[in-house]
Amino acid sequence: MPSIQSSVQPSIPYAALTAVLLIGYFFVWPLIVYFRDAKGLRRFHNFAPLSGASNIPFMVLAHGGARSSHLTQLHKTHPILRTGTNTLSFGDVRAIKDIYGHGSPCTKDDQYNLLAGTHYHLADVTDKHDHQRKRKILSSAYALKNLEGWEHKVSDKVERTFAHFDSVCTRPLAKGQVFADPGDLTVDCRAWTNFFSLDAIADIGLSERLGLLDRGHDRVDARRMDGTVYECSLRESLYPVATKQSLLSWTYDWYKIIDKVSDLVPYYRRLSSKGKHWDAIVVQRAALRLERYRAGEKLDDFFQALMENKNGEPNSMEWGEIVAEINIMMNAGSVTTAIALANVLHQLICHPDVLQRLRDEVDAVLDPDEVVAPYDKVKHLPYLRACLDESLRLHPPTPHGLTRKTPPEGMHVMGEWIPGNTTVAVSALVAHRSAAFKDADHFQPERWLGEDGKKLQSYFISFSAGARGCIGRNISYLEQTVFVASMVHRYGFALAEGFEMQRRETMNWILGEMPIKIWRRDLGTE
Repeated sequence: MPSIQSSVQPSIPYAALTAVLLIGYFFVWPLIVYFRDAKGLRRFHNFAPLSGASNIPFMVLAHGGARSSHLTQLHKTHPILRTGTNTLSFGDVRAIKDIYGHGSPCTKDDQYNLLAGTHYHLADVTDKHDHQRKRKILSSAYALKNLEGWEHKVSDKVERTFAHFDSVCTRPLAKGQVFADPGDLTVDCRAWTNFFSLDAIADIGLSERLGLLDRGHDRVDARRMDGTVYECSLRESLYPVATKQSLLSWTYDWYKIIDKVSDLVPYYRRLSSKGKHWDAIVVQRAALRLERYRAGEKLDDFFQALMENKNGEPNSMEWGEIVAEINIMMNAGSVTTAIALANVLHQLICHPDVLQRLRDEVDAVLDPDEVVAPYDKVKHLPYLRACLDESLRLHPPTPHGLTRKTPPEGMHVMGEWIPGNTTVAVSALVAHRSAAFKDADHFQPERWLGEDGKKLQSYFISFSAGARGCIGRNISYLEQTVFVASMVHRYGFALAEGFEMQRRETMNWILGEMPIKIWRRDLGTE
């Protein structure tokens, strides 16, 4: 019978060998690759000491919730930063056209493939031909001409929002008073802009009344794969998947493993669990709308455009593909608009002179008793659009750099030769805080007026740029324009003294609560 000692000893060399191999693979080999520098990327400044040899420093930065803000500071002295083993961040607006512009040879990089579901949607499809096919189908739904047909849906959601606001109005601020008393903070503006954008996109996209604005909460039905229906929180389900991806998706070769292993940690496990509710919410919305379609309802919405072209001919899209498009429509179509609305209202409160100038412009075209601003009356107001764009510039809802991949043969970006198959990006926050914008840290809507403002538009990438720019920007502008014009016309609003907006960067900028005091304006005496 062998001794215990003899049975244990042979395993020691294997354990030691395993440790040596792991150290060599994860630590020594990356350093060899870094110093060998086959692509010549070592000439670019590392954003962190080891960022050229490992993607871990960027993952650590992502966990801080302000990675683009950090890069903004670094880019003031380094126009190009190496943020990973094969990743470059550009801090000069000249790179926008090279990377994102029409005709750019760059394609969406491998991150989009990693994060895609079983079917690609318009935002994550990487194949150019497949993207063109999808965009052709969806362009009819997102066409500018459809705005006139969908305005009544947006107006309806504004009315429902204001029905709640009217019920919680307080007395106006006393003369000379600037800040609201804590007891008068009756509206969480962040939550209600979210309710508004979710209700609006559900109606625009699926002709469905989610009813968040009517109920004042976000509990909705969701559907499991077995067909059973249950209730869950929409807002709690909306952000977890993107949050987890924003923390862990920067090492492409290992992401699938990292994603699974991370669920051993309670924090990541909770994110994964809550994210499953979002998929179930989307499945329920899609299933309900399909039932109506099969029953013969012809509705003017996004779903109808997915199913048929303008001549009534079927598009023959797979059901999984349709569900994927509904998913991104409800997600990106609500999250960014809600963030934008909360941000611009926050800026207007903090800049009373801007708010007064905007009110003067809006009041001049609206009747005193108009509750919802007709889009035709306010869509061309220059200062209103300037306020929206300036807020989007200062705090773009999606601040991080949307990753692209250089073509195999390489290309020039900002005059620098970048080898092929290298990930490149320009952060919207970085671009908008660059030297192209004077006093970039300050809210100055006037910068967008006149010819100088037109020139700045080529550096404005809150909706990205080029062929892969946001297809839903017209809908977002419709919602923002009508909501903000109506809001400043009907109400006065104020924040408590010392309030600061809490922002955490994931794939988007997730905002904290924004409690405000609100009251009806007396347009007859002001």
